[in-house]
Amino acid sequence: MTDLSNWQPLGWFPPATLEGNFTRLERLTVAGHAAALHAANPTDAAHWAYMPYGPYPDLDVYRLWAAGAESSDDPVFYAIHGPQGWGGVASFMRIDRSNGVIEIGNIALSPGLQRTPASTEAIHLMIDHAFAAGFRRVEWKCNAENAVSRRAALRYGFTYEGTFRQHMVVKAANRDTAWFAIVDGDWPRLRAAHRAWLDPENFDTSGRQKESLAELTAR
Repeated sequence: MTDLSNWQPLGWFPPATLEGNFTRLERLTVAGHAAALHAANPTDAAHWAYMPYGPYPDLDVYRLWAAGAESSDDPVFYAIHGPQGWGGVASFMRIDRSNGVIEIGNIALSPGLQRTPASTEAIHLMIDHAFAAGFRRVEWKCNAENAVSRRAALRYGFTYEGTFRQHMVVKAANRDTAWFAIVDGDWPRLRAAHRAWLDPENFDTSGRQKESLAELTAR
């Protein structure tokens, strides 16, 4: 059993920004991000199928949601800047300072941000910040039917820990929740894999990756 007799609850406060080579994250605000985010994301229900929020048929409705997100202490929402401008959101959530556990969730990426180095780096920056701040465990949870999110978790190096059946009711439907996590002992190896993937030398002149992140994190 690990000795945690010196463990102290974290005095962590969310950063205003996180910045890398491909992306920038800023605490989400209505004034700074709502219009661009609404314009970047589809309004059809399919795009928001696995999210607890959305869709947003017009900007006024999206602004109302963004106002709530801006004022929230948990989740703490960030806007994600990509190759086409502000295109996505993600949050730190279920923040447990006493036990050093935090979740990254509420991830909604526009078509222009999906499958880009910017979106990968955004999640990397959030994970890296959490461990640098002293968290012991970073969690990723998703609807068990969301194959895209499950693959993404494994690609980043999260370990699948099981499925909680009938865990939630979301949009008048049952949700079984798949749980994944990275713990602090995993992170040095995974961080090196992330950094190797994000290295400009890993991309050819057309922007295609030479090695996949899944290959690097599996080593």
